[in-house]
Amino acid sequence: MKNLFSILIAAFFINPSIAQPDLKLDDQFNIVFGVGQILAGGFNAEINLSHNRLMFDYSHGMNLKSPNSFLEEGADKDQFLSVNIPWTTGFGVGYRFNDWLNLRAEPKLHKFEIYYDNQDFNSSDLIVDYTTFTLGLGLYANFRPFKNQGNFLKGLMISPNVRWWPNVWTSLDDNSFEYFNSQNQQLSTHNARNIGMANTPFFFNVSIGYSFGI
Repeated sequence: MKNLFSILIAAFFINPSIAQPDLKLDDQFNIVFGVGQILAGGFNAEINLSHNRLMFDYSHGMNLKSPNSFLEEGADKDQFLSVNIPWTTGFGVGYRFNDWLNLRAEPKLHKFEIYYDNQDFNSSDLIVDYTTFTLGLGLYANFRPFKNQGNFLKGLMISPNVRWWPNVWTSLDDNSFEYFNSQNQQLSTHNARNIGMANTPFFFNVSIGYSFGI
């Protein structure tokens, strides 16, 4: 995933047909919803505003759950843990290469709650909760398959994206939490998680929504 992300960015800067610095771009106001978050049992909404070459966004997600059966092999799975992310929020600012492709710098905050597997996500069962702060990049494509239509369909938008959001700070001391695990009867250490796929900073998503011309 990291190599793919680097190759894509390099291609966009090298290929002059993608980056068109002399072309003035229309201003847009977009509202999109993340498909990946919906499939994870949660919700995420993003509002973005573009002005010529500049792109600004704010997004907020909630209620994202990862049961033990969904966790990658490793310490958290071996400790019989499940993860709840009650909210994740932040903004982005970036550059539009053209009317369908943009790259953004994105500072984000994420709240993690750690529970034992097969327990309800109630405060009485909470093992530890903490906040992480990530600072990374997001590469976004915005496709409007019906943009030439003369009706409301013209604003429908599909936005695949790839993101790299590494942790730069967590609220845990030394980015970890030591506790006695009642499931395996051992002293265990939980390390602050990454927000991406398989506990990495990288993830891919697709958003759907609507684009309003300004």
